[in-house]
Amino acid sequence: MGCWYSRLEREEMVSRCKARKRYMKQLVNARQAVSASHAMYLRSLRATGSVLLQFSSTEANLHLHHHRHHQHHLPPVSPSPPPLPPTPPPPPPPMSPSSDTWTSITTSTALPPPPPPPPPQSSSWDFWDPFVPSPPQTSRSVTEEEWEEVTTATASEVAVTPTGTAASLTAPPSVMSGFSKDTGSGSGSKLAMVVSRNGKDLAEIVKEVDEYFLKAADAGAHLSLLLEVPTPNFSCQSKGGKVYDHGCNLTNPSLWTWGSSPKMNGFGKMGEGMAGNTTGISHCSTVERLYAWEKKLFQEVKNAESIKIEHEKKVALLRKLEVKRADYVKTEKTKKEVEKLESLMMVATQAIETTSAEIIKLRETELYPQLLELVKGLMCMWRSMYESHQVQMHIVQQLKYLNTIPSTEPTSEIHRQSTLQLELEVQQWHQSFCNLMKAQRDYIQSLSGWLRLSLFQFNANPLSRTNQESQIYSICEEWHHAVDRIPDKVASEGIKSFLTVIHAIVVQQAEEHKQKKRSESASKEFEKRTAELRSLERKYGPYSVPETSGNTRSKDPVVVKRAKVEIMRAKAEEEKSKHEKSVSITRAMTLNNLQMGFPHVFQAIVGFSSVCMHAFESVYNQAKSTQTVNDVKRILP
Repeated sequence: MGCWYSRLEREEMVSRCKARKRYMKQLVNARQAVSASHAMYLRSLRATGSVLLQFSSTEANLHLHHHRHHQHHLPPVSPSPPPLPPTPPPPPPPMSPSSDTWTSITTSTALPPPPPPPPPQSSSWDFWDPFVPSPPQTSRSVTEEEWEEVTTATASEVAVTPTGTAASLTAPPSVMSGFSKDTGSGSGSKLAMVVSRNGKDLAEIVKEVDEYFLKAADAGAHLSLLLEVPTPNFSCQSKGGKVYDHGCNLTNPSLWTWGSSPKMNGFGKMGEGMAGNTTGISHCSTVERLYAWEKKLFQEVKNAESIKIEHEKKVALLRKLEVKRADYVKTEKTKKEVEKLESLMMVATQAIETTSAEIIKLRETELYPQLLELVKGLMCMWRSMYESHQVQMHIVQQLKYLNTIPSTEPTSEIHRQSTLQLELEVQQWHQSFCNLMKAQRDYIQSLSGWLRLSLFQFNANPLSRTNQESQIYSICEEWHHAVDRIPDKVASEGIKSFLTVIHAIVVQQAEEHKQKKRSESASKEFEKRTAELRSLERKYGPYSVPETSGNTRSKDPVVVKRAKVEIMRAKAEEEKSKHEKSVSITRAMTLNNLQMGFPHVFQAIVGFSSVCMHAFESVYNQAKSTQTVNDVKRILP
């Protein structure tokens, strides 16, 4: 039996049907993955905008608190140290060659007035140094002062890390060159390319960015209907090997009812069917039923092949009996067995033809219109996302005009948590983007593989293919090629570089927190030693033992304790100075990294969404053009 079964598996038709079934099973899983990854990507867009707003609000509050503090010249409130003999100040810490800029921040003894905005003609993102005044500006008109056209930054950009190293934020030019430089979509949409230069702080700028994150996420709403993203009122998934879809049993094809093809001329019509309307048929349902029919076809082909092999054996036996003129009864019995097998072969062939016809019917009347709508949905979604991300890219150009005085306010615990949350959400954004791209590739690869096998399964002549076969094969091949050409790695690296920028801030905040603990510990130790000194002074007086010999004075407990207190004073002042330096580094790094990281990530995602928009627009237009030509051919005699 083992050899006989292996022979069946080797039969070409059985092997092809098995491969068809495998591709369709992959398509079922890929459709679910596309639906889930699409939902997660939209969620990550909303969440990224939300946590960015929370992060920027906490950061802006630190600068606002410092600005008010600076305006009113409020002296720092700190306990006065007990009167002690003057000691020379500790030497300044050595300057590190890898972080000269940060050292210049901490060694400055006085802050100059805020510098004027930088000259607008520069399009590169220079390193932000609050202590270097900008060149004087020429006279400008009121309109020019309020608004200015901004172009995309093209110079090399770096993110400063806590260690002073630089992380490149420039995408590979060879890949970026494939991005569209158009300022509008292929449909002629126009976007305003001006940004306000006055009166906005970090939180206000990021608030506008958050609004367009929401708009970008909303752009995927229609596609969510087509992909049947799970909602509390809709479910189409496999549970324990069985498929449930609004109470329909999809595991038994004989129970299915066939109505007219669904109306899918617009998102609303198809969406109604997915929400439970019986006049429309969901993509999930279509794919699941195709898989069930493919499993049925595979079993029928295997059965037909086994009957064929048994028939060949009986025919060979009958010929042998007839040649030998064997016993009449035995020969007649073999004849009847051959005739029975021939009848079974006819039934099996009819079953295969019926199943194949149902698969073709599903493919032409349901699957193809659904694929056309999916491509249309992808085209519209990426067009809207392109427009939203392009506006975001120009909004963040305003960050270069933020010339706030570096705050000396330490990072609060709430701010640290919001930064960690931001890092987590940007990680989720990057991961969900990668998952979405992989799921889409798996989907179209599975679909294309199934079509290549199914279209020529029972008719090897390409000239006899129907118009519907040509249309569905054409759209899937074009879709496949479009997905392969999309440079998603550039967009992925753009998001990842922004994650690197945020991580650098997280690391620096952690270092500031550690330095704060060290400073507090040194201060407490200094206070403890000072209290002990005061206790000794009350007991013995400032100098308790007369100086009678060279060694007596050195053993004076008050003098010894005072020397230790002076050492602790120096250490406490040094740790406090390090903490203040760390705070300054954190504040300056945060704004600097946002000024560089924001434009780059949006430049990458704008370029990617532009390519997607044009790619799916080309696929959709090609499909509609092919459909129009075929319609004309059917009308003409």
